Amino acid sequence: MSVRLGVFILWLLHFLPFRVLVAIGNGLGALLYRVAGKRRRIGDINLKLCFPDMRDAMREALLREHFKMFTRGLLERCVLWWSSAEHISNLIRVEGIEHFVAIQGKPAILLTPHFVGMDAGGQWVAQHSDTVCMYANQSNAYLTQLLLEKRARFGTQLLYSRQQGLRPILKGMRENKPFIYPPDQDQGVKDGAFIPFFGVPAATMTSVSRIAQMTGAKVVPSITRVLPGGAGYVLTFYPAWENFPSGDDVADARRMNEFIEQRILEMPEQYFWLHKRFKTRPEGEKSFY
Repeated sequence: MSVRLGVFILWLLHFLPFRVLVAIGNGLGALLYRVAGKRRRIGDINLKLCFPDMRDAMREALLREHFKMFTRGLLERCVLWWSSAEHISNLIRVEGIEHFVAIQGKPAILLTPHFVGMDAGGQWVAQHSDTVCMYANQSNAYLTQLLLEKRARFGTQLLYSRQQGLRPILKGMRENKPFIYPPDQDQGVKDGAFIPFFGVPAATMTSVSRIAQMTGAKVVPSITRVLPGGAGYVLTFYPAWENFPSGDDVADARRMNEFIEQRILEMPEQYFWLHKRFKTRPEGEKSFY
């Protein structure tokens, strides 16, 4: 199936009632678990590393549920990309909105780890604030352009590729645009360090505290939970972190990982387990994958 045909099918799906879309996502997720052997293996390795005491049957059930949530996240992008702002807003309940309001007109980092509902939360934020964020180029140029257009469909969103570095990000932040930052994937240790993640050394970016130091930004975590059935999402803003940055980038990165761990324990099926989170290893250590 070509990328353009897949996008066309996704566009057609956005006309369906949301509950029907959820049911399709769950069904396709169950199928994907059976056929996507490579990703299933990555997810299983990640769960074994993070939850070594979990029974095999529980881990398998968790991974099956994650595939459903992951597929839902992909399909429900059709709503985020083509439905009206009003329809999207009606699907999202916001908690802790006072923490979002408190950073308006000030430099801020919206810490947004990789949970499956993050794009829904991002679209709500885009409806209420001009932002700056970083993206990764896709292997398909058409898909990259489509993703950029859909992420910027509300307001004035500034999007920069990783290859452009931090300079345009910092410029946008100094214009008091919040930086939407998902810092929890393995990008190596060139700009980071090995920090425990569920007790396993993981390549972790230490840039959050450095950016906060350079811009005076407050760090406000932003987590979106996917609700069961067709009930939509809950976007939660947490209080700005006190005493951050601390002056110790490694300690700050450890604090970040511990916060993400706590949120994962609240909804483990919704964290993105299909990424090689532990790909980069300390020198001499064998690859987990």
